[in-house]
Amino acid sequence: MLGRMTTSAPAGKRERPPGRERPRERSRCRSRAHRQQHAARAQACAGGGGLDVAEAAVLLQARGGDLEDLAASAARVRDAGLEAVGRAGVVTYSRKVFIPLTRLCRDKCHYCTFVTVPGKLRRAGHGMFLSPDEVLDIARRGAETGCKEALFTLGDRPEERWPEAREWLEAEGYDDTLAYVRAMAIRVLEETGLLPHLNPGVMSWTDLQRLKPVAPSMGMMLETTATRLWAEPGGPHHGSPDKEPAVRLRVLEDAGRSNVPFTTGLLIGIGETYEERADALFALRKTARAYHGIQEVIVQNFRAKPDTAMRGMPDAELEELAAAIAVARHILGPGARIQAPPNLVDAEYALLIGAGIDDWGGVSPLTPDHVNPERPWRSSTSWPPGPPPPVSSCANGSPSTRSSSGAASPGSTPGWSRTYGRSPTRRPGWRARACARGGCRGRSPTRASPRPAAPTCTAASTPTGAPSTAATTSTRCTATGTRCARPQPPAWWRSASTPTCGRRCGGPRTIRRS
Repeated sequence: MLGRMTTSAPAGKRERPPGRERPRERSRCRSRAHRQQHAARAQACAGGGGLDVAEAAVLLQARGGDLEDLAASAARVRDAGLEAVGRAGVVTYSRKVFIPLTRLCRDKCHYCTFVTVPGKLRRAGHGMFLSPDEVLDIARRGAETGCKEALFTLGDRPEERWPEAREWLEAEGYDDTLAYVRAMAIRVLEETGLLPHLNPGVMSWTDLQRLKPVAPSMGMMLETTATRLWAEPGGPHHGSPDKEPAVRLRVLEDAGRSNVPFTTGLLIGIGETYEERADALFALRKTARAYHGIQEVIVQNFRAKPDTAMRGMPDAELEELAAAIAVARHILGPGARIQAPPNLVDAEYALLIGAGIDDWGGVSPLTPDHVNPERPWRSSTSWPPGPPPPVSSCANGSPSTRSSSGAASPGSTPGWSRTYGRSPTRRPGWRARACARGGCRGRSPTRASPRPAAPTCTAASTPTGAPSTAATTSTRCTATGTRCARPQPPAWWRSASTPTCGRRCGGPRTIRRS
């Protein structure tokens, strides 16, 4: 009988177990600490994180020619990520409607004009909250103009500061603001088909579990990790309990653990140092790598507003914003989705695209930016003259704005598509969001090498009843002739390009034989 030949170990020496052979080459560093430092540095560079906080702080100060070199490098990183997911040169945006559920808040940010007080609302003839009829009216008009998403904007837990808010909620039968947010998200989803994106501020673990079933995504700006801006008197966040950086970082971690796709970002120019700005970017990267739950990072520039405590503070410069975007691209890597609000810059869109953004965020054809009302959205007719940007299509044929050599134009194309580069397995909740928006069957709408078309199923019966009710129907696969039992999606889920059953069975491996 033939066997495996082995070499016996010399006397007095133990044989090494399989898989633990001695490396052929030793590190030149004799010190164990030096070898660990080199290994950590090599691992960081391999993961696209070769910068540290001190180096990033220096790059954030780049201006002139240095900024051009930094932006060009960041653009190459961005382009590599877009090409890897099959959407080279595409800059996306989200066509949405903004719903200011309430303008009351328990925080006192010194730069905010969105928040007001109950007395001003009464004098203007408004209630403490938007009524359900007002919410649905805004959502329906948004759906008629082609919006796909409803962005709920509101203050943090106003009932804990204002008795008028607490009385309104009690009169309407709600325990707190989040209960009302949840109820309105359900009604908007069921009655208009818009996908709710919730921005209720700081949420606990329990709050995330309450809202997760009714919203495909949520968001909350980190803004900064500088604790002194919150703790010291006179700081922009002093007197705001929900602006403590540790609390907001905990929300990002809880959202990641809860598999909630989350949007966050920075607000630059509110008094933080370059080191603190770099530290905030590294904090976002740490959370993103740990839980893969951050779907978008917004880099927003501060704009001074009248009638605020910070009205005399200078605005963040455009070059400062471009440097922050470029450094964010280098730190977060090619797979990150980085946004910059287009209404907060004055037609300098090419500079932001060149700095590394790949998404403009939410743009509304109906409602204003309630957080920055002095900065209206620019219509497609007011963009700089020139040929329209070329249009690319995702798997379902929906066009998306493409940036070639000039500035992209959010809203310049009649169609809309929101593309994402990450796999749905890494982005829990992505399946429902992408399918409901474009019928992309739960996978990336733009793939470098698309899979062959899967067999489709034709439903044997059409469900009736409320749009939110999912009825189970027996469907037959047109390719294999077998039957599968799948829950029938609601009416708002289906589109003209989607099969009757609303999904693709994927062949005989995923269908149930009768």
